[in-house]
Amino acid sequence: MNKVRKAFLIYLQPEKAEEYIKRHNPIWPELEKELKKYGVNNYSIFLHPDNEYLFGYYEVEDEVLFSEMSKSEVCIKWWKYMTEVLVCGNETDEKGKEDLLLEVFHLD
Repeated sequence: MNKVRKAFLIYLQPEKAEEYIKRHNPIWPELEKELKKYGVNNYSIFLHPDNEYLFGYYEVEDEVLFSEMSKSEVCIKWWKYMTEVLVCGNETDEKGKEDLLLEVFHLD
């Protein structure tokens, strides 16, 4: 099965870049284990230094397996924890606002 490449943009709340970086270094060991359990690998997040945008890229082994991760207790807890530093659609969101990107070019 071919890996599926995924990319997204998320947005930091003003002045939260340092805290966001701190929370990812390291990420919770149980979250790392959970990501791998659901077939996520080659995962990177990049911070734009001027506008507090974050670009994320990762690959998944199986879309069906990956879709189940959203029900994971560890992931739900992490997403809620990160709403403290990310822009959300509204105050009651359980996860930061995420814009998925469409792949338009790839070169191996």
